[in-house]
Amino acid sequence: MLNTMAITAKNAQLYGLDLELGLETGLAADVDNDSMSGLVLVELLSPYHQLETRFKLESQTALAFQAMADSAAKDGIKLAICSAYRPFDRQLAIWNAKASGKRVVLDINEQPVDITPLSESELVDLILLWSALPGASRHHWGTDIDVFDAEKIEVKSLRLVEAEYRDGGPCAQLHQWLVANAKDFGFYFPFQRGQSAVSAEPWHISYFPVSQILLPQFEVQALTQIIAHSDMLLKDAVLARLPELVAEYVHRIAQP
Repeated sequence: MLNTMAITAKNAQLYGLDLELGLETGLAADVDNDSMSGLVLVELLSPYHQLETRFKLESQTALAFQAMADSAAKDGIKLAICSAYRPFDRQLAIWNAKASGKRVVLDINEQPVDITPLSESELVDLILLWSALPGASRHHWGTDIDVFDAEKIEVKSLRLVEAEYRDGGPCAQLHQWLVANAKDFGFYFPFQRGQSAVSAEPWHISYFPVSQILLPQFEVQALTQIIAHSDMLLKDAVLARLPELVAEYVHRIAQP
């Protein structure tokens, strides 16, 4: 169990911890950006999934995304969510599945890798190309979203690889639309080739007006405590390099 005594409700959302975050149904009013304790997660219904699916988003992000999806729909694009807010436990499950070999690990070219001969440190670096450390995912903030074009591909068929978002891919038109229009709604791509340690993710968008405020509040000391008290695999290798890893994989991102 996590020891979260030193993590207050004010910054719990930064690390995906399940404390009292004021979850509400529907879209909330604007958040006071001078007080991050005012951050609220809301539930947003995705209209393009066969089953009713509600995704949690930071309230301002939800309002902006809804406006952007409405605009995209006018251009024949069904801007849909496949991942939004992600709690610590969910990110931990993804990490541990990759660290244990139960889930495929990809190299920079999106090719599967045999992790058997790798050292723990090498495996950490490989996983971080595509997956964040538990407690260090931008999805914990509710400001970052993975999206796809529900007009062109079903979510169950989605692999979230670059080929799906480049020329000829089912989400290529969506990606081109986002490149041209996302900034008008406050969104941008934080993971871009040559500008971030994380591999390019043309499906991952971030709501800059809020995420830019949250990023400077991210503390290595708090993350150290959270990881140390978790059942995360490879945690000794991670903790030995944590300041370096946070600088590289949390702070080194593309700018709008």
